[in-house]
Amino acid sequence: MKGRILLVEDDETFRSFLRTILEDEGYEVETAEEGVTGLRLLRQEDFDLVISDLKMPGKGGLELFRETRNNPSPPQFIFLTAFGRVDEAVAAMKEGAVDFLTKPLADPDTLLLLVKRTMENQSRTRDYLSLKESEAAGLPPENLVFAGHAMEEVQKLVHNVAATTANVLIYGESGTGKELVARTIHLLSPRNRSAFVPLNCAAIPENLLESELFGHEKGAFTGAVQARQGKFELARGGTIFLDEIGEMPLALQAKLLRVLQERVFERVGGTREIKADVRVIAATNRDLKREVAERRFREDLFYRLNVFPLQLPPLRERKDAIPRLTDYFLHRFSQQVGKKLSGMEDGAREAMLAYSWPGNVRELQNVMERAAILATDRITRDILPGELFRKEGEAPLQSRDVLKSTEREIIVKVLRNHGGNRRLAAEELGISRRTLQYRLKEYGLLEEV
Repeated sequence: MKGRILLVEDDETFRSFLRTILEDEGYEVETAEEGVTGLRLLRQEDFDLVISDLKMPGKGGLELFRETRNNPSPPQFIFLTAFGRVDEAVAAMKEGAVDFLTKPLADPDTLLLLVKRTMENQSRTRDYLSLKESEAAGLPPENLVFAGHAMEEVQKLVHNVAATTANVLIYGESGTGKELVARTIHLLSPRNRSAFVPLNCAAIPENLLESELFGHEKGAFTGAVQARQGKFELARGGTIFLDEIGEMPLALQAKLLRVLQERVFERVGGTREIKADVRVIAATNRDLKREVAERRFREDLFYRLNVFPLQLPPLRERKDAIPRLTDYFLHRFSQQVGKKLSGMEDGAREAMLAYSWPGNVRELQNVMERAAILATDRITRDILPGELFRKEGEAPLQSRDVLKSTEREIIVKVLRNHGGNRRLAAEELGISRRTLQYRLKEYGLLEEV
């Protein structure tokens, strides 16, 4: 379906005519004969657009429009009005209505073009909102996402499943590129014109995770000063990516199961059922079968998610991809820092091939970003982190510690290059000043730089 439309019109013949032409264009249409019924439907269901007569017995279209404006994502309105009430329709547009058409319709195509334009604008708005909250700035080329012989089978499976509606469960260690693979599935799917909305289940406090997923109504809990959409609403028509699904609390797993089974959900503190036209891709670095056996993960949810499993190999099993990945990251980060670097010396490349990369592609990316900042011409061994040259038998640092150490060094270097100017440093690092301030506090650098 192209979208859901509520048609509110008291003239039964005209209402039936409009419904027919809209349904013939592929829209899902619900109807109401007057404003009271229309408002009840709006409170019970989710619509992309309302087409309403302006003047009706009882509750008119303008009153209906105004009663929906406090919703977190109110539907767009197109009004139908007699020629003599054009002034009222213009006033409604000043309050936020999309447009109006006079009755009788001179040409049904005029309405269909207006509806199509409105739906496309709605889709772009959802894409923008999801991109604002997304951590990813974009995808590298597909041949880089699947670089290395060990990823060839994964790439084939991704192309096979993308065109279907099947739920996908991606397994892999942290940093192996699970979100990139999920985004690729979305872009190759028929849903690629709608939003891709990621959510890391481990990054949200347990008491807020349900609201992040399903949204909440005003007053649902302390601090809920207004209604808010959740990720499932933002992803409508598209794909939701639930990273680290194994971290989801059991109580919330039951609610997610209901969404997968019945394709409806309710906001926290709400009673209105909202349709979940969303494809679910989940990811985990845990052994979910073991989690099920130890009763930390619901078995029924596991089988709902595990329709099409994908296992991503760690970087140590696809070392033939390292030269291509390093060249890509070197080009990308040298552009970001405004340098023309000539490449990487053989000793540095050999060290990177010999290293086991416990942090996988994410660690490689961080190492290359640090190297691009420190290098003057070529990437040399002496500017690579000491962890890459750890002697046999020495206890390795945890990959998290390596990444934090690398990030700290980069921040110090950039701040010094800018004489301690945090605004300029944040711009070069590609982060907000608030994020930089948080990192300075985290690494104990507030007084040092």
